[in-house]
Amino acid sequence: MVNMTLSIPEELYKEMQLHSELKWSEVARKAFEMKIRELHWMDKLAEKSRLTQKDLETVGSKVKAGMLKRIEAKLHEARG
Repeated sequence: MVNMTLSIPEELYKEMQLHSELKWSEVARKAFEMKIRELHWMDKLAEKSRLTQKDLETVGSKVKAGMLKRIEAKLHEARG
């Protein structure tokens, strides 16, 4: 197995120390594996797609706008 060194914000490290019962290297390894699976899935999807980069950017912008709208609505709901 290969070793890897990561830099993390000090606040995050302090939070991690509160849960020293966890094997943080295992948590990180699983997160890397999950991200790699996502990337493989996205690569397979992209192989079959006829969308252009511009199409993808347009769709991405619309998704982000929709998410922002939902988050703002939830915040408004929570406040009042």
